[in-house]
Amino acid sequence: MTHSPLTPGIVSGRLPADRIAGNFADHTPPLDGHEAHVAADRCYFCHDAPCITACPTAIDIPLFIRQIATGTPEAAATTIWTQNILGGMCARVCPTETLCEEACVREAAEGKPVEIGRLQRFATDVAMARGLHPFTRAPRTGKTVAVVGAGPAGLACAHRLAMHGHDVVIYERRAKAGGLNEYGIASYKSTGGFAQKEVDWLLQIGGITVQTGVELGRDVTLDGLLERHDAVFLGIGLGGVNALRAAGEEKTGVANAVDFIAELRQSTDLTTLPVGRDVVVIGGGMTAVDAAVQSKLLGAENVTIVYRRGQEKMSASGYEQEHATASGVRIICNAAPVAVHGNGAVREVEFAYMADTEAGLVPTGETFRLKADQVFKAIGQTLTGVPDGAAVAGGKITGLPARVWAGGDCTAGGEDLTVTAVAQGRDAALAIHAHLSEA
Repeated sequence: MTHSPLTPGIVSGRLPADRIAGNFADHTPPLDGHEAHVAADRCYFCHDAPCITACPTAIDIPLFIRQIATGTPEAAATTIWTQNILGGMCARVCPTETLCEEACVREAAEGKPVEIGRLQRFATDVAMARGLHPFTRAPRTGKTVAVVGAGPAGLACAHRLAMHGHDVVIYERRAKAGGLNEYGIASYKSTGGFAQKEVDWLLQIGGITVQTGVELGRDVTLDGLLERHDAVFLGIGLGGVNALRAAGEEKTGVANAVDFIAELRQSTDLTTLPVGRDVVVIGGGMTAVDAAVQSKLLGAENVTIVYRRGQEKMSASGYEQEHATASGVRIICNAAPVAVHGNGAVREVEFAYMADTEAGLVPTGETFRLKADQVFKAIGQTLTGVPDGAAVAGGKITGLPARVWAGGDCTAGGEDLTVTAVAQGRDAALAIHAHLSEA
């Protein structure tokens, strides 16, 4: 094990390589051909399918499942991609249990929905493995569009614009395209470098140039992009992290959960990634669950999620909460951090129990402490690098100058879901195309 001089409890190599490899294997293995046919046969192929309405990208789910059932997975993949060009990743990371599968008639009748997410993954995986990219570009229009951010919203927007014949330049501040699909989800949900494989597959449409290491406000400005391009799409996500507002949060060992997940996602050897013995994650969303579960998988002995409200108000789905507890993560609710204790490095976190009243959260006067050598903040992200001319309310973009569109987590309609970002990027592309066609 390798120790840090300031935080001796945070070490790498807590588990042997083979154990870590097993822990970070595909969390939900893909269906094989026979399993996919059996799963597809459970679909009622509803005419007024509620699963379609529940899907933010409105995929024709009964149609693609019927296509799987009739032995044409490539056609099924085309049906999926027509609405959701990142259907492969969404099949892996979407909370289908609260979207399409929750709306499934089988769920209402039997408590066991059709496995829509796994069937979607089966179709897209088969088609990608066979080299299918069923879209071609329209003749070039001579129009160019700048897309800022190579996350799900930006990629979906760029692909749809390229289909309509427009040339697109994507400006991405990180070293790789993909956004949260590449940097922000648990590694066991997307294994084998799938995020980059899907980006490479998407770019086969042609007409899209990706420039990495370019940040809005630092390397380019919105006015400059508008001078060089006919339209601009902003898919800049949320770059900042909220503060704990607790005394001592600057101590060594306190870090942002999103940074931990990004480092883990980019690691080529997880045995070298340090993790604490006693890990505390503060927050109640998907980021909190992903950070907590992966800490446990790296070998942390005690991992606790602490959320300020009741468990029913956690934004992480019930499925994800159950996955966390099944992985050995403890969840404490109705408690908020008040102080981080330690001599230079964190040793304990002090929490106050909270009462959720009509007037808001109120401390009960009772406190407790949790031993911790590593603390991850997962209490929400904030908008950074807002371009001139954009209106912001509630930490999201609500208004934009002429010839500028936006989508994804940075906007008021963003729901912190990959599938919602894809829908917004796709729809923005259609609006941009309509504008450029009239220009």
